[in-house]
Amino acid sequence: MSRKVALIRYKHIVNKLRRKPSDFNEIANYLEKQSEIEDYDYTISKRTFKRDAEDIFSLYSIEIKYDFTQKVYYIDDEGDPAKSDRLLEAFDTLYVLNMAEDLSNYIHFERMKPKGTENMYGLIHAIKNKLQIRFDYEKYWDETITNRLVEPYCLKEFKNRWYLIGKNVKDGQTKTFALDRMAALEIGRTKFAVPTTFDKNNFFKYSYGIITPKEDNLEEVILLFDPEQGKYIKSLPLHTSQEILVDNEKELRIKLKLYITHDFVMELLSYGNNVKVLQPVSLANRMRDEHLKAFQQY
Repeated sequence: MSRKVALIRYKHIVNKLRRKPSDFNEIANYLEKQSEIEDYDYTISKRTFKRDAEDIFSLYSIEIKYDFTQKVYYIDDEGDPAKSDRLLEAFDTLYVLNMAEDLSNYIHFERMKPKGTENMYGLIHAIKNKLQIRFDYEKYWDETITNRLVEPYCLKEFKNRWYLIGKNVKDGQTKTFALDRMAALEIGRTKFAVPTTFDKNNFFKYSYGIITPKEDNLEEVILLFDPEQGKYIKSLPLHTSQEILVDNEKELRIKLKLYITHDFVMELLSYGNNVKVLQPVSLANRMRDEHLKAFQQY
């Protein structure tokens, strides 16, 4: 029971600091109130709190720091806010999985094929140490399995799938490989140097998803959403370049700057009649043709 109480206490400490930085007395008072509500003893000393902070960092990589100027504790996310958000999201999930006694009664897990995450530890090791790797690879549209020698640069997540970005040694091209299509991973001993011209943020800066066209065909896209769909688009932007042009009770109009790829077109099609492409005309025509082909199937 003591372990369970400690895990719940970690959750309360993180939640308190997520809301706002707090001094020790504020944290202690919050834990005392939670103790009364949940009928557990979460009360701690300052020494125990410091040990809890170390455990939280060790277990979840969430770092609690102390601001000597403001005299408050806070969660450090200055280095990489996106990473911090995902760590906190993972923390929430792990908390639930640890606390629920019979998950099948409370959580419905989606049935899906493995995502290839069993290779992530080895891939991260190779990326950090700049080691070439070999693996068998099967493309989605081609059943032929090929053996690849790759210099791995980084990993990327998109729509709940993971991808490796690296240089295919055979042709010297930087490519994207889906982890769930990889098998027989081997980490070699040959070292490599990541090109100074490669930057993972710039590599995908104007891409939606994982496709990065070789041609420099950046487009300015203007989309019109109905008000209901617009709420979702504001809460979860389509792209980092998203700029709101109009936002009222009739419409949400946004502007994007990106490559128009297959991934992006498929995303727009998924919104059905809740979105209208205003610019460019070529994309509007493509959307019309795709909807027409879908209509003609029925």
